[in-house]
Amino acid sequence: QLQLVESGGGLVQPGGSLRLSCAASGFTSSYYNIGWFRQAPGKEREGVSCISSSGRFTNAADSVKGRFTISRNYAKNTVYLQMNSLKPEDTAVYYCAARILLANSCVLRREEFDSWGQGTQVTVSS
Repeated sequence: QLQLVESGGGLVQPGGSLRLSCAASGFTSSYYNIGWFRQAPGKEREGVSCISSSGRFTNAADSVKGRFTISRNYAKNTVYLQMNSLKPEDTAVYYCAARILLANSCVLRREEFDSWGQGTQVTVSS
């Protein structure tokens, strides 16, 4: 299994930006899909965005399309989630997740991932 560590969360005003990072270790190859999920208090964990192991395919929830961008740096074994135009409803704990496979697609479902990080808090408030 991969070990995943998220960073970059914090408090930001509405309309602001944050960049989350997910650093992966414990696997010598880059053949893994990465997904970002979030969970707000009292709500189910929901998919935000994912990127395939090939890097050629990304997917995003409708609620973040046009505002969030996922990318990966293979040399650093790190996946980023750039979040712009943040809204109060984006407040949640953000988790990255991974599954080892060689793929040109990814699916934003929890069942598609089997390694999880501890999460990083994002709070959007004035």
